[in-house]
Amino acid sequence: MLDPHELYQLADDLPELGQPVLIQALTGFVDAGNATRLAREHLLSTLEGRPVATFDIDQLLDYRSRRPTMLFVEDHWERYEEPKLQLHLLRDDDETPFLLLTGPEPDLQWERFTEAVIALVERLGVRLTAGFNAIPMAVPHTRPTGITAHATRRDLIGGYEPWLQRVQVPGSAGHLLEYRLGERGRDALGFAVHVPHYVAQTEYPAAAELLLTSVSRATGLLLPTEALREAAEAVRTDIDRQVAQTDEAVALVQALEEQYDAFARGRGENNLLINPSGPLPTADELGAELERFLAEQGKPGDPPTR
Repeated sequence: MLDPHELYQLADDLPELGQPVLIQALTGFVDAGNATRLAREHLLSTLEGRPVATFDIDQLLDYRSRRPTMLFVEDHWERYEEPKLQLHLLRDDDETPFLLLTGPEPDLQWERFTEAVIALVERLGVRLTAGFNAIPMAVPHTRPTGITAHATRRDLIGGYEPWLQRVQVPGSAGHLLEYRLGERGRDALGFAVHVPHYVAQTEYPAAAELLLTSVSRATGLLLPTEALREAAEAVRTDIDRQVAQTDEAVALVQALEEQYDAFARGRGENNLLINPSGPLPTADELGAELERFLAEQGKPGDPPTR
């Protein structure tokens, strides 16, 4: 392995951080409802901060798989949207410093990247690392948004009940980081918010709000959520209006509600990733029908078509 310390440049004028929390919110993995992006952008736009470490993106990104955009104006190239993978120093609403890792998930050199982040964790005295994820689930938007919590120690996520018993899924750099931190005896946790899969391709701020609320509860940080809460209420109103336009869409949401409620009553015996038994349509069938309907109506916020 190439030297992980040569993968980043760290600012030499860092203030006293104490034992900060590090939040990783990389893009490129599953991000249903754009929840991770919304949460990350909300923190960067509302809190005071600056980048304190920058990674050598040329070592990590496959440009041909995720081509950065460029702006062409008449007869010349005017702007290049340079991809950046950075560690930001921010301060929460109580002026407590914390770190936020942003940028594209590395395509290459996962182990080296993970070692580089762990080196920063050790050097900066990070006490806890927290990760964001958002996954599509066969759940209705009319029920409380669910979340899956995971951690290197069970007591870090006390009060959270597991939604899944055992499942094999594609890995991510963020999940590998949590796993490697656990091997080193360091505290790390993550939250995967459950987004109704018929709105997974649109912005779903309720999921971003829950991510920030969950991290605040687990870490003691005071992260702002008011703007996300207001946006979530507006999106909920738009979805309700679109669904109410046809009896078919209403029936589909009601079926998802019945499935959700049955799962909540018998938790541990079923899970929402498995097709339900009985007369109800499968979760995939319900979601596909409702997703098609909402797509025909336009994204939340757009005027409904008739």
